[in-house]
Amino acid sequence: MEIRIQKIIADAGLASRREAERWIQEGKVEVNNKVVTQLGSLADPGKDRIKVSGRVIPKKQDGVYVILNKPTGCLTTMAEDKRGRATVMEYVRATKARIFPVGRLDYNTQGVLLFTNDGALAKKLLLPRYKVERTYKVKISGIPNEKTLKRLVRGIHIDDEKFQPIDTKIQRTSGKNCFLIMTLVEGKNRHIKKVCEHIGHPVIKLQRTHFGGLNLTGLPLGACRFLSPKEVKSLKKLVIDEPPANRLTKKKR
Repeated sequence: MEIRIQKIIADAGLASRREAERWIQEGKVEVNNKVVTQLGSLADPGKDRIKVSGRVIPKKQDGVYVILNKPTGCLTTMAEDKRGRATVMEYVRATKARIFPVGRLDYNTQGVLLFTNDGALAKKLLLPRYKVERTYKVKISGIPNEKTLKRLVRGIHIDDEKFQPIDTKIQRTSGKNCFLIMTLVEGKNRHIKKVCEHIGHPVIKLQRTHFGGLNLTGLPLGACRFLSPKEVKSLKKLVIDEPPANRLTKKKR
């Protein structure tokens, strides 16, 4: 079946659809050895030979879904680090499949990190409109009062950037510090660290304990495993688009 080339590139996990469109316009994409520059061009991912910057996009594989308990001290990137630092790909190489991380965790953040070769699912899981929950256990400096916690629950602005409401609860205190459980449905760059610093309680330690229903149960730090069919099905259910008729019915109610 023929589909738009930018979608094929995005589904392969090479780039966002917008980035793929830019590559097409720049003449970096070939289909069966012919350069394609028109954004409406179609191709069959199962039959056509598609290249990006001279590299062939592999034929579509069966979906592969892997969860890693990411340790601190490694980068969330598919490429080798120029400074020789460890990357998350070193922990999932045994899977052999060509997979990529869904979103990212900072160098010193540990916890749940999903990998897949399913570009369409990965993109949807990161879109705020699907409200896929991420939960973090956060050790912060100081102990916030009730008024400060309510600021996070309502959502805050930092300069011109808006941060959506974060469900925030104190798990326990430890001397002059405390542990928070924070759940949010968007994942901006350094999200938790920015908002905690903004309210005057910098992050000391950060761990993502849940992502889209996945958790760290039975998964030691630095270990990974394939998702079960049931887990994959649950992830996909989180990002199902409702038919227009269903949405209209809900509005009438």
